[in-house]
Amino acid sequence: MMTHDWTLKLDGSAMPDRALVGGKAWSIARMLSMGLTVPPAFVITTKACAAYQSSGLPEGLEAEIAEGLAWLEAETGRQFGGGQAPLLLSVRSGAAISMPGMMDTVLNLGITEATEAALAAETGQSAFARDTHRRFLELYASIVLKTPVHLEEGATPAQWRDTISQAAGQALPDDPRAQLLAAVRAVFDSWNSRRARKYRQHNGIADDLGTAVTLQVMVFGNLDADSGTGVLFSRNPLTGARAPFGEYLPQAQGEDVVSGKFTPLRLEAMHERVGAAHDQLLIASERLEADSRDMQDIEFTVQKGRLYLLQARSAKRAPEAAARCAVEMVHEGLITQSEALDRVTPEQARELLRPRLAEGATAGLQAVATGEGACPGVASGLVVTSPDEAERRAAAGEAIILARETTSPDDIHGMIAAKAIITAQGGATSHAAVVSRALGRPCVVGCGTGVLALAGQVVTIDGEGAVYAGALPMVAPRAEEHPFLGQLLAWAAQAGNDKFTTQPAEADLKTLGAVHD
Repeated sequence: MMTHDWTLKLDGSAMPDRALVGGKAWSIARMLSMGLTVPPAFVITTKACAAYQSSGLPEGLEAEIAEGLAWLEAETGRQFGGGQAPLLLSVRSGAAISMPGMMDTVLNLGITEATEAALAAETGQSAFARDTHRRFLELYASIVLKTPVHLEEGATPAQWRDTISQAAGQALPDDPRAQLLAAVRAVFDSWNSRRARKYRQHNGIADDLGTAVTLQVMVFGNLDADSGTGVLFSRNPLTGARAPFGEYLPQAQGEDVVSGKFTPLRLEAMHERVGAAHDQLLIASERLEADSRDMQDIEFTVQKGRLYLLQARSAKRAPEAAARCAVEMVHEGLITQSEALDRVTPEQARELLRPRLAEGATAGLQAVATGEGACPGVASGLVVTSPDEAERRAAAGEAIILARETTSPDDIHGMIAAKAIITAQGGATSHAAVVSRALGRPCVVGCGTGVLALAGQVVTIDGEGAVYAGALPMVAPRAEEHPFLGQLLAWAAQAGNDKFTTQPAEADLKTLGAVHD
């Protein structure tokens, strides 16, 4: 692993400082050191981000990026910006502390009309090469030019570029190296976006940490029927059960999964389609959890049946899963009781004691919408479809449910303000699902477009997967009724640790809607 002033090559020879390279690059280095299959990458450090925030791209960075590109070319036998075997890159943000979905990623950078033709010739898949080109242009327009566009699949690249230029008021640069530098700037800029600042404020993350930028060789989940992308959790992030939990989307790229615009398949479907890659994924999951001694959230791509790991990090989990994981990992000998107490926050403990539906509350009722439970819990409130409205009305003391077609990082302020979240599209690893678990908000995803018509109505959300009309009666559970929280409280008492509040705050009862004794 060679270091410079602003960049660092990731080769698995040594573990870098996480604060310097961010969680994503640190994860790549860890997986490489374990002998797992990871696309080659180098990283622009958080030190460069700090310099950029004060005075723009630091002197010498461009030369180091050029050197890094030459190293990737040597590692892969491919050429960036041209040649018969073109090299395409992903440009990914990564702070030292995980901020899922809050900062920007550009995929397929390096594709031009010439490299599209070369990619089509190399793979024999002209539709794949054209799809890859369209995906890049849409991401570049949205993230770098700040001009979201939808490009018609039947149009030519020249027509796509004209569409973007007209919408953005400026032409796209033709040179992939110029595009790369612009993408790096955009990722650095996303550190101070409104959504990122809001997320850091809510989670107590310092503003001066900065983000690294990982430049990684692309592998293509959208290549053919034996390709795909997905997310695997080493344990169930909703319940904490010790069983693999994940989703797989065939012939797709990673943004398709997290965007929520597509509903992925269950992990079992991956086994049916690419069985060897599925089995390798489960083995890698076990190794990564044992190495980290924590539940893992693993992003992966399959290209022509071969598994590539992109990232593995400690998983965001629902409060129920946090408590169960902590207790069971003690019993499994993975962590100590003291570590278990550190794994569960007082806020998560309070969430476990928030009101639940009273016995018989849904008897005779038919749900007005159903979907996939993405974060357990119950909440009542008024449905709104705008995150700005959710934030405004919640600040005025109203209990609000946020309904969206899908959520994106731009919705984070509304998600924080809402008591619960429901979406028309998406699966259990979509942005809405992952962020709702991080926030501890009940969430139901993939409810269908009719869920948006609930705007203006009071509903009750059951995070197991249902939406009911009106504010249903609820009761507040007791700590001793919860086996995992009860165990944590007992350990805390033995250790003289008073970090947990054992009863819900009175305000929690009032703001969740109609709560009955």
